[in-house]
Amino acid sequence: MLNLKHLASVFCLLFIFQTANAQLGFSHELGVIAGPLQFRSDYGVREDSKTNVGNSGFGIGVVHYLNFSYRADCNCYTTDTYFNDHFKVRNEISYNKTNLEHLGKWVSADRTTINADKLRAHKGVAKNLDIGTQLEFFPLSIRDFQGFAYNFAPFVSLGVHYTSFTPEVSTTYGDGDVTDYTNFYTGWEDGSVDASPGSTWSVVSSVGVRYKLTKLSDLMLDLRWQYYFGDNIDGLDHQLESNKYNDWLVWLNVGYIFYLD
Repeated sequence: MLNLKHLASVFCLLFIFQTANAQLGFSHELGVIAGPLQFRSDYGVREDSKTNVGNSGFGIGVVHYLNFSYRADCNCYTTDTYFNDHFKVRNEISYNKTNLEHLGKWVSADRTTINADKLRAHKGVAKNLDIGTQLEFFPLSIRDFQGFAYNFAPFVSLGVHYTSFTPEVSTTYGDGDVTDYTNFYTGWEDGSVDASPGSTWSVVSSVGVRYKLTKLSDLMLDLRWQYYFGDNIDGLDHQLESNKYNDWLVWLNVGYIFYLD
C-alpha cells in the first residue's frame, strides 16, 4: 500500500520535475482547497436523506496547475492555440475523513430486532489519501480571464486519482470484537466487515468556477464526484443484492489559487 510518505514524495517529485521544465511553455499555479463532503457507502440506506446528510465528512487538499496560456520563463503569453487558451492540468494531493453509521428505516426507533440493534451498534470511519491528475476545460478564454475581461471563469474536469484508504470499524454489540462476524448484521457473510488498509484507483469529475481576485490570485468553487474502483473503502462490503455500486463521494470545496509569476 502507498502510504502518506510515499504519496507526498511522489507529489513533490512531480512538482519539481514540472517546475524544472517551465521553459517548455507553461506556468504554474498553487492552491489549497477545503470543504464538506458526503461519502456514499454501504452504511445506511442508499439514496436516503438521513444517510446522505448523516454520513458527511470533510476534505482538504493542495493543488498544482499547469497553465499553458502563459510562460513564466519569459513573462509572456504562449502561442495562441485552442488548447493553450482553454485547458489546464490539475495535480492534487488531498485527504478526506467521514464518520459513518447506519441511518434510515432499518435502524428506526420502532425496530427492535437483533439485526436492528447490530446495525445501530456498528460504526465506521472512512479515511482516504488521494493523489492524482485532472484535465480542466474552460469554455471561456483563459487569457481573457487573466486579463480581467470577466470576473468568472467556469470549468469542468475529468481525471484519475490513486487512493490510499485506512478505514476504521467498531461495534458495541456483544463483546465488541470486530473480527467476529456474528457481532454484525446476520445477513452479511464472514469478511463483509474488513478494516484492512489498502489502495485503489478512482475516476474524478467536477464542475466549478473561478473568481478573479487579483492579477495573481483566484477564488475557486468546485463540486466533485469521485467514484472508487472498489467497495471496501469504508471497511464494509456486505455484497447483498442491494449492494449495486462501489463506494463514491460528492465533495463541495472552496479553494484559493495563487499564480507563480
